[in-house]
Amino acid sequence: MSSQSQIPVVVNGACGKMGREVVKVVAQAEDMTLVGAIDKDPASLGQDIGDVLGCGLLEVPVTNDLEATLVMAQGQGLSVMVDFTHPDTVYESVRAAIAYGVRPVVGTTGLSADQIQELAEFAEKASIGCLIIPNFSIGMVLLQQATLQAAQYFDHVEIIELHHNQKADAPSGTAIQTAQMLSELHKPFNPPEVDETEKLPGARGSTLADGVHIHSVRLPGLIAHQEVIFGAPGQLYTLRHDTSDRSSFMPGVLLAIRRILPLKSLIYGLDKIL
Repeated sequence: MSSQSQIPVVVNGACGKMGREVVKVVAQAEDMTLVGAIDKDPASLGQDIGDVLGCGLLEVPVTNDLEATLVMAQGQGLSVMVDFTHPDTVYESVRAAIAYGVRPVVGTTGLSADQIQELAEFAEKASIGCLIIPNFSIGMVLLQQATLQAAQYFDHVEIIELHHNQKADAPSGTAIQTAQMLSELHKPFNPPEVDETEKLPGARGSTLADGVHIHSVRLPGLIAHQEVIFGAPGQLYTLRHDTSDRSSFMPGVLLAIRRILPLKSLIYGLDKIL
């Protein structure tokens, strides 16, 4: 662990919905200092990120120069980049952060399994910690743990994830992670009862190899929600987690920033650092 008094933090996607919340909590944390705010919003470039967010002057201008910001952060000790950007750009951003020795805490979902494996190998080679967290909510970790317990007693399960209609990827990273956790039980789910036919492609959602169906809903008014529904003759068991405000993710973000400093490799999932 570093002896530095504060953790330098760069926020990539600082003007986005999640990035804004991260900037605010990092600026208020006594053991952190905001050193960079990266975003592509042309209306915000050059402005102080605190003025953009209406939370007072923070003396950190918004820039779209990722490389220069990482170089600057690298020179300030053990530093962290929190990434809430877009699935199309997150891989390159995270790889660049590792290359410059800045530890990435990644909340952006949409990375493929191959991309995660490549980043894991790169982080291992560089001896740089990297955290990829599909969901920063403690409540979601508890839902997933309850899901694994219930899966011991049910053979039929489906996942429904609901998000706002500006989310670019589907299914959500959280839903995929939940399904992967079920897959790791090496138990076949949803044994077929009939020869199903989809009259419209995708009507039964997406399916993992072990038969777990995932359904995605995108509507304005939603933030982030997930249901895991187990079924058996004569009964249903439903686990659900609802997010009403993005502030619910911030304790997990702050925890990840603090826990990543001594890491030397990539870790996937908030549950691994609790």
